[in-house]
Amino acid sequence: MFLLAQQIIQRDELINTIAKSEFAKPPTFFDQIWTSLKCVFTGFFIATAIAIPIGIFCGMSRVFMASMTPLISLFKPVSPIVWLPIVFFIVGAFITKPEDAWIQPSFLSSAITVALCSLWPTLVNTALGVSAIDQDHLNVARVLRLGLWDRLTKIVIPSALPLIFTGLRISLGVGWMVLIAAELLSSSPGLGKFVWDMFNNGSSATFAQMFVACGFVGVIGLLLDRVMIVLQRMVSFDGAPTAL
Repeated sequence: MFLLAQQIIQRDELINTIAKSEFAKPPTFFDQIWTSLKCVFTGFFIATAIAIPIGIFCGMSRVFMASMTPLISLFKPVSPIVWLPIVFFIVGAFITKPEDAWIQPSFLSSAITVALCSLWPTLVNTALGVSAIDQDHLNVARVLRLGLWDRLTKIVIPSALPLIFTGLRISLGVGWMVLIAAELLSSSPGLGKFVWDMFNNGSSATFAQMFVACGFVGVIGLLLDRVMIVLQRMVSFDGAPTAL
């Protein structure tokens, strides 16, 4: 009897410890916002790392641009609703034990979906900016016998930077819209899942919270756009007005 009572007390203590732990606490609204911001910037940085190098090579080589144009036209219109299950399947094949993984599969799937849908504006604008560089600048580089790296860092990228930032600004806005839809469909933690949970609850109070969350989505999207505009003006050395 004494041993049984001791086991019950130990179990109660274990239950109380788990109940008081951080894992037992549901994420707050601002936790969901922070999770969404981390996810969208993860996908945005992945898209940037892919789009800018490919865009530079497209702008510098007509042959490479001609070979990439069909692929861009093929994949650019694909909806995130189509990408998400494909990405989920691939990520699930690599991460077979989510509980032991250093990153959650749902978070990674949402970030990759954001990257796949948002890289195209940056890629296209980078290619356009590089191809529009004044030919005299490139001729000077040939006369000075600049290597490829010096040509890229001293002429190509600085000249194309305003248009590159225009693409980055569009990509970040697209990525934010895609992320909310991806979180809603995949039940990945974030604002999209919060809106879906409030919708499924069905009460009038949660309906109001859902509208507040939608307002926050719009405000955060506006703030992200304003930040990119400020950064774009900082690198626009030609004095051209930045589009609103």
